[in-house]
Amino acid sequence: MRKALVTGSAGFIGSFVARRLLDDGFEVIGLDAMTDYYDVSLKERRQAMLLQSERFRAINDYVETPGLLMDLFAQEKPDIVVHLAAQAGVRYSIDNPRAYLESNIVGTFELLEAARAFPPQHMLLASTSSAYGANTEMPYRETDKADHQISFYAATKKATENMAHSYAHLFDLPITMFRFFTVYGPWGRPDMALFKFTKAILEDRSIDVYNYGNMKRDFTYIEDLVEAIRLLIDVAPTMPSGDVEFDLIDSKSTVAPWRVVNIGNSDAVQLTEFIDAIEEVTGKKAIRNLMDMQPGDVPATWADAQLLQQLTGYRPKTNIRTGVSKFVDWYRSYYCE
Repeated sequence: MRKALVTGSAGFIGSFVARRLLDDGFEVIGLDAMTDYYDVSLKERRQAMLLQSERFRAINDYVETPGLLMDLFAQEKPDIVVHLAAQAGVRYSIDNPRAYLESNIVGTFELLEAARAFPPQHMLLASTSSAYGANTEMPYRETDKADHQISFYAATKKATENMAHSYAHLFDLPITMFRFFTVYGPWGRPDMALFKFTKAILEDRSIDVYNYGNMKRDFTYIEDLVEAIRLLIDVAPTMPSGDVEFDLIDSKSTVAPWRVVNIGNSDAVQLTEFIDAIEEVTGKKAIRNLMDMQPGDVPATWADAQLLQQLTGYRPKTNIRTGVSKFVDWYRSYYCE
């Protein structure tokens, strides 16, 4: 039986990943700090569902706690690590950047040090589409230069990519970095647009629509994301040999068993179209409060998912209407019944 460590296991994405690994027969150790960035009771419910499996064990602590991960790796020696623990949110990083420094950078350092001492078969670390920063050429490709992040959140995530590359090179650690593109679905975070919009529309309150609705996002449904992560677990990058000719779309390093992979729907959807879908599903019209662009935000994201398909044979496929419908059904059953 393979053993997986999932950090951020009580979070939105982490809980889905942990559940999928349990369904596939893994033993799963979940690490989560249960911070109060948003409603802790939502995290507690996600964790409680995972604890129904005898193959799941929860540890409630911070990834940045000195020595915690080193001790955990020494005791458990996980085969697979999926590192999702992080302080999320572009706008919050303006108000509380230290939380991002500690969780994202220091926490990832603690993880890499533990892996250096007790190497797993494969480590998969979450990055973000925000790493592309000021890039305007789309769709975003993993081989694009990404040096100009415009939020501190994105800067910390790009830093973790570079940190992981150095450890992969120095210590022959197979590492896959995946860049998420606006993940949504049931059990999602209350600070995300779909959650906030649905709640406000059902309560007949206005919604804040930034950049006057002139925004595009590559919305990725949670189950598509989890499927991609599960498939990537089994395609760990290897140390390249000197005579390897790299595919033009492959982001694999020439000096380390490391690569970065986009996980997105490959479809840039207009924000107004996204709101239209929520209106259609809820049967209610949104009161739209049109606003300027928020600092640190970008007008569009759009993933090139060719590499994901090349590696796994899979591409995310859930359309907005279907995904939004599933979220609203969950929201109504969880909050309105």
